[in-house]
Amino acid sequence: MNTGENANTFLSQRTERGDQIIIEAHEAARDAMKERCPHLKVGLTLSLHDLQLADDSSEAKENVEKAWNEEFVHYLPAIEKDDFLGVQNYTREIIGKNGVQKAEEDAELTDMNYENYPEALEHVIRKVAQKYKGELFVTENGIATENDVRRIKFIRTALDGVKNCIEDGIPVIGYMHWSLLDNFEWQKGYSMKFGLIEVDRVTKQRFPKESLNVLGSYSDLGRQR
Repeated sequence: MNTGENANTFLSQRTERGDQIIIEAHEAARDAMKERCPHLKVGLTLSLHDLQLADDSSEAKENVEKAWNEEFVHYLPAIEKDDFLGVQNYTREIIGKNGVQKAEEDAELTDMNYENYPEALEHVIRKVAQKYKGELFVTENGIATENDVRRIKFIRTALDGVKNCIEDGIPVIGYMHWSLLDNFEWQKGYSMKFGLIEVDRVTKQRFPKESLNVLGSYSDLGRQR
């Protein structure tokens, strides 16, 4: 009997043709919306990792370049007419000559089992801004943890990084934390706690966490632009 422990999150792998269909659909949708409502701001969002070299080998550098091209660079022709680019980031990936490496043994992991590395957001914003000159909107950033002290530290580090980018003239126009409420996280269900507000799944009662107040303390960040 298949009890689901080994079930995949997605049924099929990414393909070049499938990727091209998505790009063409985005361009067609953007052009149609702009024709109907010229002042409407349109963009898409990309899930991006902070890709870091594990070593200085030519193979590692080639692997990083290939991964960044797949995640970001090859979309540039399709988004050059967009009004903004959405950035999703949660962590970094360390890449060597044999590809992505596991996090170091002493690395702190989130409950999603990837590295807790809030500095990644600033790194990604800066790298994207080297190629894309439009406005940037952070559409996803957060941490899966039941420890709200860890979440607060994550938020402070990530948003201090955003502040640094804004002060350096990078046009970051918004930040959306993932997530407001504890959510249904793919195959993980309700076991992952991303929320700024805890949800009792029986009573549906909401319990705001201190991290919600911390995020609110950054509400004037956009006024620095």
